[in-house]
Amino acid sequence: MPHRFGTAVAAAVCSLAPLGSAVPAAAVQPADHQPRHSTVLGAFAATLLSPATANSRPPGANTDPDSPCLPGTNLHDHPRPVVLIHGTVENAYDNWNVLAPALANAGYCVYALNYGATGSPLNALGAKATGRIEDSARELATYVDRVLRTTGARKVDLVGHSQGAGPMPRQYLKFEGGATKVHRLVGLAPDNHGTTLSGLDSALKAVAPVTDAALGPAPLQQVTGSPFQTALNEGGDTMPGVKYTVLATAYDKVVTPYTSGFLTAPPNDPGAVTNITLQDVCPNDTSGHADIPYSPNAVNLTLDALDPTHRATWTCTNVVPFPPLP
Repeated sequence: MPHRFGTAVAAAVCSLAPLGSAVPAAAVQPADHQPRHSTVLGAFAATLLSPATANSRPPGANTDPDSPCLPGTNLHDHPRPVVLIHGTVENAYDNWNVLAPALANAGYCVYALNYGATGSPLNALGAKATGRIEDSARELATYVDRVLRTTGARKVDLVGHSQGAGPMPRQYLKFEGGATKVHRLVGLAPDNHGTTLSGLDSALKAVAPVTDAALGPAPLQQVTGSPFQTALNEGGDTMPGVKYTVLATAYDKVVTPYTSGFLTAPPNDPGAVTNITLQDVCPNDTSGHADIPYSPNAVNLTLDALDPTHRATWTCTNVVPFPPLP
């Protein structure tokens, strides 16, 4: 539930008060995909001013699952496609303008799903991931099947933000057969066990019909203790055969407490889950919920999760977003 969700929530509350064959690595030409926007506010403004932009692909990624991998893909080193899953009231373009090109430049075959564009008047402004999470998980299931068919890969890796980092892909893994088709889920600021929304959850639940009408059903499904959260987490956090990496930020004011994103590994597979707080690795990065996908440190930690050999290639950058976002 990213920046636009936080803004929309505030507005709603205030309104109530007034693969194919592998190729040799040497044959791969290096890619040079560059972000069109270096901040989440820049990308958000672009989609707000021109909602059609919300349906365009971020640099370095395909949104059409039937399109082949972009030039520069290194299937030898990275045989699994990466599917990016945006957060609530966002879209693939404004969520992944930095991470998608970084992955593409590292040789990954990258796809970025747009989903859940139902149930809210904000959909007309390019906001997506507002529909029922169960329906969105079915969209992801269809999308992954098409990516696998297009690329010839056996499995994909999923990388998501907020709803797309936890509740929605985990619904897919648990109830839509995704566990046999996914190797790893990397989640940036997920709300795996719900959120109190910095105390706004009670107000939103108290006016549920208005919340649903303004924001769609997905936001209330993500608050702590919702029936959706209860069903999703019953019986454990993980699915056998899938590896999970959670990257949370202590400056998150949308997913609260931020530790609610952390997952518990099953006793028989303690290595299935890696929980990371961004500031434990890079103390001088104050990125919040909305801008964590734009943090160079979060980008590098994502690359680490997908390929451990990447870990020795980078050092932390000081990140102090301006203005600070929730």
